[in-house]
Amino acid sequence: MEFKLKNKLSFAELRELVIYKKRKELSWFNKLMLWLNYIAIVSLVFSYCARFINPQTFWLLAFFGIAYPITFCLNLFFVLYWLIQWKPIALWSLIIICSGWNTFFSYVQIDFSSETPNNKDIKIMSYNCQLFDLYNWSHNSESRSTIFTMLADENPDILCIQEYYTSEDADDFNNTDTLTRFLKTKYAHIEYTTTMRKNDHWGIATFTKYPIVRKGKINFNTRWNNSCIYTDVLINKDTVRIYNMHLASLHFGKKDYQFINDIIEEKETEEVEGSKNIMRLLKRAFMVRAKQAAMVSEHINACKYKVILCGDFNDTPSSFAYRKVKGDLNDAFTESGKGTSSTYAGKIPFQRIDYIMHDDHFSSYNYKKQTETITDHYAISCYLKSK
Repeated sequence: MEFKLKNKLSFAELRELVIYKKRKELSWFNKLMLWLNYIAIVSLVFSYCARFINPQTFWLLAFFGIAYPITFCLNLFFVLYWLIQWKPIALWSLIIICSGWNTFFSYVQIDFSSETPNNKDIKIMSYNCQLFDLYNWSHNSESRSTIFTMLADENPDILCIQEYYTSEDADDFNNTDTLTRFLKTKYAHIEYTTTMRKNDHWGIATFTKYPIVRKGKINFNTRWNNSCIYTDVLINKDTVRIYNMHLASLHFGKKDYQFINDIIEEKETEEVEGSKNIMRLLKRAFMVRAKQAAMVSEHINACKYKVILCGDFNDTPSSFAYRKVKGDLNDAFTESGKGTSSTYAGKIPFQRIDYIMHDDHFSSYNYKKQTETITDHYAISCYLKSK
């Protein structure tokens, strides 16, 4: 007769139960991975929250917002890691990833359809031209002509340029005359933030083939040379307001870029001091951009015309500045983009910081990012059609 335990389990059944429980237990390595998984989950949740919390109130979350691509990839890794072991823990990261699906699609688009442009539609382009490589950062003597050739080939109806430079003295750098000639446009709205030697100008510019009926500027009232201009143009008897903005940049110095480069190349560096300075500059930029974004948002909300907005936000779709400016506007990339659209061409990857937006009077199609660039930004463009 087989001996039974009080709980009615046989010795064979008890043995199988013990083996099953041991299989369920996590090894010391998996316990470590579980704790790292917890950190990745919390970081991803914080990156979602960064959109909604003003950095002037709680600036720490803004760092998680800029790190969204990293925290997303980490959680995706943990989903695969636990699934390979058939552990239900995989559901934790999977649920958090799915809860922020809208954020994911502001970085990646899967729709690869295209549409044949209509002559009645508006082709708009936004580009941070980095002063047309004035100081030869690219070490390319043909950089300026390369930029102009690209702009002429694209031939936008509206061109919004950030970090604009022109000189009235030097024919080689009289960019206003050159662009007017290349783009065959009669109309321009240029605001200077800095002028030196009376004839050398730095600022922001909007070129358009449509007649300009009004020009204006949103004064950020900061010592930072960033600005936002608005240009009212007449398109098919309708007045359309074009916002061209450049929000506060990080103002990294040569030492900061060298520190980042050393980290990437795994060279020895003063990590503590370098990291502290980077964090300080990031924190300040997050807070300044939040203030500037609020001013632009307020101005857009008071506008009675159709709205198109272009600009270098210096911030990602996971930022408070992006959400504040976007408001009820539509992001052309999420509406008609394809693939990934990292518009920053510098040392930090996966950064979409340049945007074209529009209100509900328009729909966009054929969003495009240039595949080559001389500057630290890629030019972006799309077509807009009236609904």
